[in-house]
Amino acid sequence: MEKYSIEGTPKTPTISFDLASGVLEIKGRSIPENSIEFYKPLVDALDKYSSSAKPATNVIIQLEYFNTSSSKCILDVFKKLENINKGGSSVTINWHYEEDDEDMLEAGEDYQAIINVPFKMVQVSE
Repeated sequence: MEKYSIEGTPKTPTISFDLASGVLEIKGRSIPENSIEFYKPLVDALDKYSSSAKPATNVIIQLEYFNTSSSKCILDVFKKLENINKGGSSVTINWHYEEDDEDMLEAGEDYQAIINVPFKMVQVSE
């Protein structure tokens, strides 16, 4: 499995995980009916990836909105990334937020405080 991807919908984000290059992208809205079910395949893919992680893993998060149940699942994804980071792959999480979206900036800062992985806050203009 070299690539893992899910096409985004109005309720679910686009997920693109290129295992060969170590790049994981999550973009869009995350308000699925069942967040745990939606994110489980990604968590499983990260488990598999952790045994042969690239020297650097680059994570790009560009969410315009996510609900409370998604936030827990995103935290689970970040915890897997934290373990990969401890295992020797240099993980960087790039948290994108729009310049006028303080909620998304604060959400990124909250994750940054919880997870022991380098976070880059990336402000994007609309």
